[in-house]
Amino acid sequence: MPTSDNRSLVKFLLVSALSLFIGAMHGMLQVFPPIRAWLDSIGSPYGGPGHMIDPLAHAHMNLVGGVVMLAMGVTYYLMPILSGKPIYSQRLVQHSFWWMAIGVYSFYTTQMVFGSWEGYLMLHDRVAMTAAHRWYGPIVAMAGTCMAVGFMVYFSNVVLTLLSALPKDLNAHRD
Repeated sequence: MPTSDNRSLVKFLLVSALSLFIGAMHGMLQVFPPIRAWLDSIGSPYGGPGHMIDPLAHAHMNLVGGVVMLAMGVTYYLMPILSGKPIYSQRLVQHSFWWMAIGVYSFYTTQMVFGSWEGYLMLHDRVAMTAAHRWYGPIVAMAGTCMAVGFMVYFSNVVLTLLSALPKDLNAHRD
């Protein structure tokens, strides 16, 4: 029978599934000949605004949103079973989820918006493209920081859970 702690992990699976769906649709669309030609004309995948859409946005949605969120949820589910100890902090579980979800979706949105906007400007008004790009760095840094906080909170919670699972005689020697 599922516990309330386990039910709270369902959101990791839902975000993972949604992210893999978005990533799959993104991947399908970016190989359509007119879209692929446009992406290539703006520098995909090696440079210019095109690389923000392919591969950055696409890869982050699939890997961080899909695979990492799934791995986090599965880790939080299996850790108590394998270690015999409860997760160190359910509050940190929630924090890791929200920081990662907000981070990956804001990163994806930033890459798509700036990649499309700057790609259009690259083909029509290079001076405006340079002006638009000044906003990209701070915005993508905030999104990346959210993901990093989510990773650090997750890692800390896993380590603290494992340390609390050590036998008492080993715990006494680690101080």
